[in-house]
Amino acid sequence: MTGTGILYRAFLRRDRWVVLWWTVAITVSYWSQAISVESLYATQAEFDRAAAAMESNPAMIAMTGPARALNTVGGQVTWQATAFGAILAGLMSMFLVGRHTRGEEESGRDELVRSAAVGRRAPLAATMLVVLTANLLIAALVALSLVSVPLATADSVALGVGLGLCGLLFGAVALFAAQLTSTTRAAYGLTGAVMAAAYALRAVGDVGNEALSWLSPIGWYQRMYAFSDLQWWPALLLLVATVVTSLAAVAVFERRDIGSGVLAARPGPGVASARLSSPFGLAWRLQRGALLGWGAGMLLVGVAYGTIGDSAGDLIGDSEAARQMMAAGGADLVRGFHAISMLMLAMLSCGFAISSALRPRGEEDDGRAEPLLATGISRSRWLLAQVSVTVLGTVLVLGAAGVGMGVGYVLVVDAPGAVWRFTWQTLSWLPAVLVLAGLARLLYGFGARLASFAWLGLGFCAVVLILGEVLRFPDWLRDLSPFEHLAMVPVEPADPAAFVVVLAVAALMSATGWFAFTRRDIG
Repeated sequence: MTGTGILYRAFLRRDRWVVLWWTVAITVSYWSQAISVESLYATQAEFDRAAAAMESNPAMIAMTGPARALNTVGGQVTWQATAFGAILAGLMSMFLVGRHTRGEEESGRDELVRSAAVGRRAPLAATMLVVLTANLLIAALVALSLVSVPLATADSVALGVGLGLCGLLFGAVALFAAQLTSTTRAAYGLTGAVMAAAYALRAVGDVGNEALSWLSPIGWYQRMYAFSDLQWWPALLLLVATVVTSLAAVAVFERRDIGSGVLAARPGPGVASARLSSPFGLAWRLQRGALLGWGAGMLLVGVAYGTIGDSAGDLIGDSEAARQMMAAGGADLVRGFHAISMLMLAMLSCGFAISSALRPRGEEDDGRAEPLLATGISRSRWLLAQVSVTVLGTVLVLGAAGVGMGVGYVLVVDAPGAVWRFTWQTLSWLPAVLVLAGLARLLYGFGARLASFAWLGLGFCAVVLILGEVLRFPDWLRDLSPFEHLAMVPVEPADPAAFVVVLAVAALMSATGWFAFTRRDIG
């Protein structure tokens, strides 16, 4: 264990911003649920009516969890936030573990570190200490944020503790997966499959045989029943499973060689597929996994929005502010809710569009772009292939969100043709999403170090959307957001001219980035 402390401090320093953003995002997801629910219903009678509508919706129960005490703020927070919060904490832990274990071995830095006076288990111990620190921070901040609302202290602490233990358990699963596989991507895939199975078992168990929910760590977390007859003993299941999985990971680690996994990597084909012989084929292959993950995730989120169906009025209650926001200029409440939902789905899809547009920067940083460009592939062809995958992937991800929303709506409302209608209405936000991808391309074209600032564009658009009216931003400032120029379909009729103009802006930004990229140094 020699060197564990030094590695722990080094890992923590590298991860300080990553952990901070994950912690803030997860904490806000819990706190915002409490604040929004508390201000949504003017009377308890409205709250009871909305809770009854939610309890009778199996699709929403499958998406979120067992419906208990939904006519209380704490019950709503538990119901709406725990399943997705556990997944987010699990993803954070998975990325931290992958970065410091399998990722370090792949890059060769782990071998360099081990050439010094460092114990064999020190990197694993330091990694799990970082994961423990991050999850403790999340647990504490979630509990404090709920207590500040104010909600019951013991139940708020239980929600935070359960969340932290879920993140820790999925971190241990990622540590175990890193010993089985020889690549970071495979470790992520194995851990992601475990999380997906945990979520699916909980969903099926919550609407059918409850025994299945007891096979899922997320089910254990939700069965602590915070804000509805709190019980602590399910937390012991999470703790014991974390310890057992971590010990299993260490045992496997002791029996494998550094740089390899227990499961032997399959040799690739002697000759590359014809699809990989083109820049587009290679770019598609590199981004295929992320595209599938984002597509599946957005499909599920769309289903969650769609299953609310025509019950938006019951869920919103008689809150005048919420009704004015959803009515969006005098339209009926249901169509206003659908328009806001599609806008939110488009904002979420920007995450894929920007990360996809930044993929060339990763290739350049890792040194893979330079040898590729030393062949007969020109910079223009290479970058054009990346742009094509970004545009195509954005269409598919945004379309998947629309399809999911339509499918969810059809599950609760007899509305033939809703899937197609929701899909094209969601795709009406495509130009705005591509503008943010174009901004990433523009910044990358002028310099790889500038590319990350593209995320500020998404943050700015979110601030304008949420706080633009409240803070009375001037029109010129709000007009900088591409989402301000497109029609709020279905509340407003589609505006083809605005669609084309915003799309042209996206193309112009991307073309300018391409022009700059062809004239700067690589690396």
